[in-house]
Order: sequence, then C-alpha cells, then structure tokens
Amino acid sequence: MSQSKIQQRSSDSAQELGDETFMSASELLNYVKQTEMAKASRDVGSSTDKAREELIKLLLQPVIVTPEKIAEIKRRVLGQLRTAAVKGDKEVLVMRFPNALCTDKGRALNNSETDWPGTLIGRPLQAFEFWRDHLKPQGYGLKAMIVDWPQGMPGDIGFFLTWDDAKR
Repeated sequence: MSQSKIQQRSSDSAQELGDETFMSASELLNYVKQTEMAKASRDVGSSTDKAREELIKLLLQPVIVTPEKIAEIKRRVLGQLRTAAVKGDKEVLVMRFPNALCTDKGRALNNSETDWPGTLIGRPLQAFEFWRDHLKPQGYGLKAMIVDWPQGMPGDIGFFLTWDDAKR
C-alpha cells in the first residue's frame, strides 16, 4: 500500500485509523527475539534486515477496525496499564517500531518538533490517533522517543503511555 493511500485514509477515515491496534505483545516479542538472535549470529546484517522488512510490511497494513476490535485493544492496553501501575511504574511501552515508519526516519521526533506525528505512517499513525481519540481524553500521555541507536543513528521508536496522579 502506498504512503499516499495511507495518508489519504488518515484524512478520509480518521475514525477507522484512530481506532487502530497497537503492536501486540507477541508481535513485539517476536520482533525483538528475531533481532537479538540475528545479532548473536555471524549473519547479523541479512537476518536483522529480513526481520525488520517483515515487520515494516506488517505495520504498513491497516487492521480492519470494528467495535469488537476497539474493545479488544482497550482491554489489552488496560491490562498493560494495570500491570505497570501495580509495580509503581508511571509509563509503559505499548508499541515499538522501525523508524522507517516515519517519513523522515524519526528526525522530527528526535528533534522534538511539534509536528512529528505528521511523519507517521501505517499502524504507528493509527496508534497515535487511537491514543489521541481514546486515551488522551482519559488523562494518559504519550511519550514517543528513539529507543535504540544502531551505529549512532536513530533506530526503533517506542510509544510509551504515561500517567501521573500529581498532574491530574
């Protein structure tokens, strides 16, 4: 699916994109596991690149959103939030994705530019819109940041849901 079609869907059907799912825990674990295994082997470059390409393809594909899907996402996120809050945490990683899912490879985000969400494509864009439409009104913040720096360059991006009772 082309980037322009994804962006057009963003403007044409904000409801659908705003309700997009976050990366599931199993998808995240699988991606991290494949990346770590590739780094441990002699064939680091091609295995890591292959896992990354597969993840990018997956995260560029929109998920069909239904009321049931929205409820499922909310249940999953609520479970993550409860687990983190019980531990005393004030944030939880809800999505990690390659910087290729930003039109500028994460430059605007890394430079704290206010319009950085406009660089998102695919599911990361949909996850941002889900936070904006469903979680932000409930008092949750979103912290987005580069979470790894391979060879000194921006790598994966993480979305963290944040909360702090003192700020409410």
